[in-house]
Amino acid sequence: MATTAASFATTHVPEWLRIAMPAGDAPAPICESIDGNGNVIPDQPVTTLAQGRTALMLAHLYLWTRDDRLLTAAKRITAFMTTHLGGDDGGYRYSVAPDGSDIDTPASRQRRTYDQSFALLALVTVQKADPTAVTDAQIDACISYIETVLTDPATGALWEDDDMARNGAKSGDLRAQNPHMHMFEAVMQAYEMTGDKVWLERAKTYMDLGERYFIDPQTGAICEFIGHDLTQNDSEMGTRREPGHQFEWAWLLNRYAEFSGDDAPRALADRMRNFVETHGIRPDGPMAGAAYDAINAAGDVTEATHLLWPLTEAGKVYAAIARETGDGAAAKRAQDLADMIFDDYFATDKPAWINQLDEDKNVVWNEGLTRLLYHVAFFITEGGRADIWSVNG
Repeated sequence: MATTAASFATTHVPEWLRIAMPAGDAPAPICESIDGNGNVIPDQPVTTLAQGRTALMLAHLYLWTRDDRLLTAAKRITAFMTTHLGGDDGGYRYSVAPDGSDIDTPASRQRRTYDQSFALLALVTVQKADPTAVTDAQIDACISYIETVLTDPATGALWEDDDMARNGAKSGDLRAQNPHMHMFEAVMQAYEMTGDKVWLERAKTYMDLGERYFIDPQTGAICEFIGHDLTQNDSEMGTRREPGHQFEWAWLLNRYAEFSGDDAPRALADRMRNFVETHGIRPDGPMAGAAYDAINAAGDVTEATHLLWPLTEAGKVYAAIARETGDGAAAKRAQDLADMIFDDYFATDKPAWINQLDEDKNVVWNEGLTRLLYHVAFFITEGGRADIWSVNG
């Protein structure tokens, strides 16, 4: 049976779990990806990114469905992640072998700031789902590592990884918005899971960093990359704008406004959404309404393909608008995006999906990356919050 928004959490994800991880109750990693036929792609290194995102997703969906299969899998993945990818100092390495053993390369041992955000997201959400599965000490160690090792004390901005933290940012290095955005997401998730206002205070710090360094004052759009000295520039990477991240930041800024009662960030979110709606959405053809993969600062399309995840981020924004304002047009846009996602990217009776399509819906990248399901899951529950569909089938 084809997947729909209503069957994603209750049917697709449990069926996929039977393929994606070993049976049993012992700690185990989730697979990194499956092919178009629903088969695990073997012998891939196990990453903190995929493990953290998947544990987060499963715990998040469990809190909606109370399906014990999802919680059991989330706990098994988290136990593997903390044992084999986590360090005594609270930081998480990039990858290990599928059996948890060391991969003897600097890249595998590197602690990327981007990955720490998903370790933190997993820890706080799994703890909410089962307080016995994650300790406060594990969460404290993770945020302490982020704040004491991966944060530049002079600016408050995040280093890209522990190498940059040790050596500083050098001329030619890029500083990315993505680690800041996902850390903003992680500390807001921690606030939602715990109610502790210290997390909301941290969220304001990351929001302010985004506004200070990464928002283009001319257009209101988020820059993907800035220079080593935290200044914006007109290089090819400096002018890169990803429509998916405009939507993702917009959703997070509105979420902060909802949590804090401060409506000022909504103006930032509106400028991002206006920029991407003006320049970053395909206007016609079979993929009309889908966000492009990349445009530049002037709004010219530079990558006219369509990854799965930007559609989910757009859908989250429109679903949230529909919930907050009752806007029927926003609800329809969310539903249209869900239809495109499940008709075209999940167009199979197997628990598989496609990562990227072209303008005519031809497959560009036929691989089901595990880390993408987190994007889909949060879109589904945002639509559920807006009563656009049922999360429970």
